[in-house]
Amino acid sequence: MPLYKSISINSQTTVKIWKIEESYDALFQPLNLKSQSLQRVLGMKSELHQRGFLSVRHLLHEFGYTDQDLYYDDHGKPHLKDGKHISITHSFTFSGVIVSDNEVGIDIEKQREKIEVIAHKFVDYEYNYLKSTDEDYINRLTVIWGIKESLYKLFATPGMLFKEHFLVIPFMLKDGETVAWIDYENKKYRYNTAFLEFEGFTCAYVVP
Repeated sequence: MPLYKSISINSQTTVKIWKIEESYDALFQPLNLKSQSLQRVLGMKSELHQRGFLSVRHLLHEFGYTDQDLYYDDHGKPHLKDGKHISITHSFTFSGVIVSDNEVGIDIEKQREKIEVIAHKFVDYEYNYLKSTDEDYINRLTVIWGIKESLYKLFATPGMLFKEHFLVIPFMLKDGETVAWIDYENKKYRYNTAFLEFEGFTCAYVVP
């Protein structure tokens, strides 16, 4: 299946999501990968990761880019040669790309019970409005993780911690959006964020 979803956030920002149903060969065949990308994909042990990597290149094509237009900095953050901002994610059978004139971040996560086990590692302030008895506890935890992951990708600063430096303002799943803050090295940054759910997955992104 080609494009699964396209979301026009504003005139400068678009999110595109791919549902990965194709085989490795079907995804690989039409692409013209640069040598570093070829090395990376051939070195991946999991075919699921390979297909995720290749589907992102197809999403680039949907934006009018090729693999040659994408490069990574020393922190592993992706950039586009034309100066636009990009963030990339893939999880199991979905991948996503956000492109904007401004700094952005995106994350897709599968909704899984096991997130409850690691919640104490990334949730602090949010326990003020989250209860483990809530029916939507797992889904809201997944949103919080996705938002913090998106912010981390946007900043790409080693030393930032989800639990200590990021906080997500109270929200309900039906809201589809909330505000998040980064409090880091005596500076505070405010971000609008959005999220959506589909087929047992959550996608969260920072809205410029």
